[in-house]
Amino acid sequence: MKVVITGHLGYIGTVLTKMLVSEGYEVVGIDSDLYRDCTFGAELLKVPTINKDIRDITVEDLKGFDSVLHLAGLSNDPLGNLNPELTYEINHRASVRLAELSKKAKIRRYVFSSSCSNYGASGNDFLTEESPFYPVTPYGESKVRVEKDVSLMADDSFSPVFLRNATAFGVSPRIRFDLVLNNLVAWAFTTGKVMLKSDGRAWRPIVHIEDISRAFIAVLKAPVETIHNESFNVGLTGENYRIREIAELVAEVVPNCHLQFADDASTDTRNYRVNCDKIIRTLKDYQPRWTARKGAQELYEAYKKNGLRLEEFEGPRYQRIGHIRKLLKDKVINEDLRFIQ
Repeated sequence: MKVVITGHLGYIGTVLTKMLVSEGYEVVGIDSDLYRDCTFGAELLKVPTINKDIRDITVEDLKGFDSVLHLAGLSNDPLGNLNPELTYEINHRASVRLAELSKKAKIRRYVFSSSCSNYGASGNDFLTEESPFYPVTPYGESKVRVEKDVSLMADDSFSPVFLRNATAFGVSPRIRFDLVLNNLVAWAFTTGKVMLKSDGRAWRPIVHIEDISRAFIAVLKAPVETIHNESFNVGLTGENYRIREIAELVAEVVPNCHLQFADDASTDTRNYRVNCDKIIRTLKDYQPRWTARKGAQELYEAYKKNGLRLEEFEGPRYQRIGHIRKLLKDKVINEDLRFIQ
């Protein structure tokens, strides 16, 4: 199967690309490589690449592929809040346009990297794929809009699938330190403090990026009728935690550290628990392997191996919002987040 993956040079994409190749898929990536200066540890696996912004893709770029795996976009709430209108342009409208172009190119499967952020402020009850959306940020709202618009395009020749990923964690060549488990382990390793920036009471489902990648691969292997226009919460139902519980787990894994609340710690409006039984039940090839504890240990070992320092993970190299602001300040990119030639 010939697969095109957008955002293949990002946090999840670098891991998914390697796993796709190891599974025998013919892979081509599409990415503007906005984070080309953010590589952490291992080198990236090189595959044929179309170096383009997601907004500039043409139908000619997509011809000859069997499936599109769409990961590209502004990757989190702080980035989404930087310029909400730009978030909707990239995350929503460009994603819908990609689906339209995929359909024109006669690509059957369109797998969208959605998010459990769709559920936003949903309280303490477990949520299924049928639960209502309550996004509280432009990032979450953009994902909701894509799902609603692209699902209307489904027909006998075009099968979209929506993977609502839990909050990701894990080691990647394009690592992110703005994700809760990655961040807390980094604080613990570099300072001896498990630093909580909220009151820690909000619920969050978390999932390793390798298990997110396994979900994409399982969708590619599944019969079309099994996944046609379906949405799946990606993760394990047992891997829902209060933020404070994640912090306590990190304190147990990383030696010589203790829990501490930031002076400006506040209540997090994002609060949701998700049930992930549907994906386990429906996709027989989806077999997640990671837990939060195992992931914390992996992160700790990676930080130790690479000599991570506080100024690195809190600085502009690995913080997505900080990196974008630096590129803007240095006039490497313009206000539309395109590289200045």
